[in-house]
Amino acid sequence: MFRLDGKVAIVTGSSRGIGRAIADALADAGAKVVISARNAGPCEEVVDGIKARGGDAIAVPCHAGRQEALQNLLDKSLAAYGKLDVLVCNAGVNPYYGSLEDLSDDVFEKILRTNILGTHWLCRMALPHIAAQGGGAAILVGSYSGLRGSEHIAAYGVSKAGVISLTKSLAMEWGRKNIRVNCLIPGLIKTEFAKALWDNQDIYDTTISALALKRLGTAEDCAGAAVFLAAPASSYLTGTSIIIDGGLTITSKT
Repeated sequence: MFRLDGKVAIVTGSSRGIGRAIADALADAGAKVVISARNAGPCEEVVDGIKARGGDAIAVPCHAGRQEALQNLLDKSLAAYGKLDVLVCNAGVNPYYGSLEDLSDDVFEKILRTNILGTHWLCRMALPHIAAQGGGAAILVGSYSGLRGSEHIAAYGVSKAGVISLTKSLAMEWGRKNIRVNCLIPGLIKTEFAKALWDNQDIYDTTISALALKRLGTAEDCAGAAVFLAAPASSYLTGTSIIIDGGLTITSKT
């Protein structure tokens, strides 16, 4: 129920962090994986690691906020493997840490363009190809910041709330084509991307005291759920979110 042999998956933002852990796990489950991020070198490193374990992967660098780059990603993936079964939209940006009051329009637009528009564009391009295979799965990666307010990463939270909503609507549109669309919602995960949060001692201490599991998450903590959502094991699950946060969102302490 958890094997992906013969399946082809695209994972955006997969050169490091959560995206890389998901790509590694999908490959270990038998999928052929397209590794994608802005810079070619780190993508090739992930590919080398997958191949060293006996897996199959290629690298296609891509800027997730540009339509032409996303189309190139899809075209090269199809040229290499001939089909697509699983899409993981993990790429995202958060170049700003601070208040909404001081947030510039340019930065806000950049966040929304990559995190929401880019995800929408790639799904619009890719899901018809998954449908052509008789169905499959799309996994959108949200964030716990899309479920609650924040004084520090509100713009990012707005974009991830949009991703959570987008998941539900895509699930409604594509269910008739046997495509399941679900959302992963990581909590505070100890990755370079989230360093501004876990490297802040006050935020770290407050978070740890509130967590039911009393530790920060790792990228690998998110990967198993992605395999589940991509595999036959979740064949009747769509339009929902899996929160992977160690109990952060159930607490009353933060």
